[in-house]
Amino acid sequence: MTTTHTDASTGTGADASAATGPSGGRTAAHLPEHTPRISLPELAPEVHRALARADAAARKGLDPVIGELVKIRASQINRCAFCLDMHTKDALAMGESLERIIQLSAWEESKHYYTAKEIAAIELTEAITVLTDGFVPDEVYAKAADHFPAEELAHLIAAITVINAWNRLSVASRNVPGHYVPGKH
Repeated sequence: MTTTHTDASTGTGADASAATGPSGGRTAAHLPEHTPRISLPELAPEVHRALARADAAARKGLDPVIGELVKIRASQINRCAFCLDMHTKDALAMGESLERIIQLSAWEESKHYYTAKEIAAIELTEAITVLTDGFVPDEVYAKAADHFPAEELAHLIAAITVINAWNRLSVASRNVPGHYVPGKH
């Protein structure tokens, strides 16, 4: 049985046995990509640009490694495949190790891969991302405040908030992961 793989860039179908997937590998056994629901950059460009500006502003006062770890962890929690694709590729392009990226979803058992400052940022990310569990605990905030000067902490909180907004927009839009090229956002 031959399946059809829709090329996301052209919208044309191709025999899946001859197609290549996002990573360049053969896709004979892969399912076809889903179709995005809506393009926010096209239909709400002012919102997209405003969020991009907020993202850039939050990054200015934050260590780029911590920034990517935060984005990956929030995206894992929010199950945003598009953002996971983007930020793991960006982290790898920055020189982050594959091991640290893989272990991030199980960081509580893998603390030895991270610095105390990174763990404080990851814990704060989880507390801010999963607000349905309650408020950000004082202990989590205090731990982050011990590791981050006030201005950097403010940027960290902003970066966590912005990635959560991106995750929600991406998940609602059903953005397709796998085609992101590092450094292109």
